[in-house]
Amino acid sequence: MNLQIQKALKDKRLLKAIIGMSKKEFEQLLKRFAPLVMRKPYKKNRKRKPGAGRKHTLDTAEKKLFFILMYMKTYPTFDLAGFLWGVNRSQAKRWVDELRGKLEKALGKEMVLPERKVHSMVEFVQRFPQVKKIIIDGTERPIRRPKDKNKQKECYSGKKKRHTQKNIVIASSKKEILVLSPTSNGREHDYTLLKKSGLLESIPQDVVCYFDLGFIGVEKDYKVKCCLPYKKPRNGELTTQQKEFNKKLSRFRVRVENELAGVKRFRCVSDICRNRSEELKDHLMFLACGLWNFHLKVA
Repeated sequence: MNLQIQKALKDKRLLKAIIGMSKKEFEQLLKRFAPLVMRKPYKKNRKRKPGAGRKHTLDTAEKKLFFILMYMKTYPTFDLAGFLWGVNRSQAKRWVDELRGKLEKALGKEMVLPERKVHSMVEFVQRFPQVKKIIIDGTERPIRRPKDKNKQKECYSGKKKRHTQKNIVIASSKKEILVLSPTSNGREHDYTLLKKSGLLESIPQDVVCYFDLGFIGVEKDYKVKCCLPYKKPRNGELTTQQKEFNKKLSRFRVRVENELAGVKRFRCVSDICRNRSEELKDHLMFLACGLWNFHLKVA
């Protein structure tokens, strides 16, 4: 496997296809990741000599980082991941559970992880002092059809015509994911989920919020600076000025779509989610957003 990793690091296209980042980004992240996975020093009074037992397959920090990034980018089953790395599927699952926590700490040291909750305007200003424009939008990702009928109703998205899970994201004009809401069921409307998250109460009044037509009514419910497109009236037409305004707004808001496309280059958040753990589903989305912000920082 060492030879395969070295081969991938020499091929730009192959590396991005396998782990979703460039060699420069991989090496930069490895500097933060390596100290977190280094073995603890042996005890001086141990009875057995070091080196006994079966050798670890992921015996270097490079292999461990490559494995967890490969899992997120290609999203193989645990059977396939175990086959590729020469271990049992249960061991592949344990590696994912262990290394995703280490990856979160490494991204946290790089200060690229999005916030999950902003509790006050003061906290928002302290965390994002330069931000004066934000784009708020919802994003969905498909999941397997639940067996339980009640769960099916909760997860069915009328917009996507399939079972999904949803998050609200707050993004900056520089394409950075600032805030990611907790994962919710796909049946909930974007505006309903935004109100439940309580994020709008923490946004200062001098920050302009850009929405799409899925958030109509926000300007009446909250005291924030809102910028929404004009909705075509029933049996009527928009004026030329209104159409021009919508075009300009769309050109600006497309940045959040570019951000989400960058996040979803990792197939663990774009393919149909097979993981049963709700905590793991949410954590993978959180890490994918952090890796996108890391890409913006290093690139």
